[in-house]
Amino acid sequence: MFANLSDRFYKWTKGWLIIVLFILDAFFGGFLLPLIQGMMQDGKGGVMPLDLMLFAAPEKIFGMIERYGEFNRPFYRNVELTVDIIYPIVYLFFFGLLISWLFQRGFASSSPMRKYNILPLGSWFFDLLENMAIVTLLSIFPSQPTAFAWILMLLTTVKWLFAGASILLILTGLVMANKNKFRIQM
Repeated sequence: MFANLSDRFYKWTKGWLIIVLFILDAFFGGFLLPLIQGMMQDGKGGVMPLDLMLFAAPEKIFGMIERYGEFNRPFYRNVELTVDIIYPIVYLFFFGLLISWLFQRGFASSSPMRKYNILPLGSWFFDLLENMAIVTLLSIFPSQPTAFAWILMLLTTVKWLFAGASILLILTGLVMANKNKFRIQM
């Protein structure tokens, strides 16, 4: 199954598509998500999305949910059910296709490294699970199930580990593709 997904990423790899996905990723990460976070501040400051709270203990998670207030809890839930469903799809394909494009130019087709182009799927998958956990915690507040908050912390951590590993693969691909003068390897 993973080999088939890896092959599909290589087939879908087109320079123009990577550029479009880069622009979309930059729009989400550089404009839309900061705008949403700014709207959540509500003049209070110090309010941050749960998705960005790495290694947050349940007390901190529930404290932040309380701090959102009556307006921001449903607003944030709606963001998680719309924008934060679309954005992971964008970065999944941007990272996956960029890694594929670089690996085509940095590693021979027989290299075992080529199969790691699907690593962004891990970040996408755990991001969606994280979103479900956030939506649940926002929906059941003021209830504070500690075990569920620990699960959220674990999902957030694993998501960011996959995202970090994807960045490392991009850098590795960039170095290897540069070494091979960006020529497709057979």
